[in-house]
Amino acid sequence: VAWRFSPSGGPGGQHANRANTRAEASLDLSILKGIDDEVRERLMARLGPVLRVAVDSSRSQARNRRRALDEIEERLRAALQVDPKRQPTRPGRRAVERRLATKRRRSERKADRGTRWDLD
Repeated sequence: VAWRFSPSGGPGGQHANRANTRAEASLDLSILKGIDDEVRERLMARLGPVLRVAVDSSRSQARNRRRALDEIEERLRAALQVDPKRQPTRPGRRAVERRLATKRRRSERKADRGTRWDLD
């Protein structure tokens, strides 16, 4: 993990202007050790080649570092989760009837637009 620190910004006077409490962590997934290529490909497809997290919620650099690591861990876990396979379902009879009725009404409305009335 590569770290970068900067002033957090916002109000706070001299301490806020001088203290580098904002923590930005960068994790290069392409050179990450200890994972197989299949997992690496899944992570890179979902997160990109470099995962960046910036945290400035705390006044303490140490707390922001911990939160950044927690956020990286959370994002990695979420990216590794395999979505359950979707079970194909069919629309219910009532839904089909409602859709067809709506199509019929729309068709009739459009057909009425083209009719010219002869009042003679």
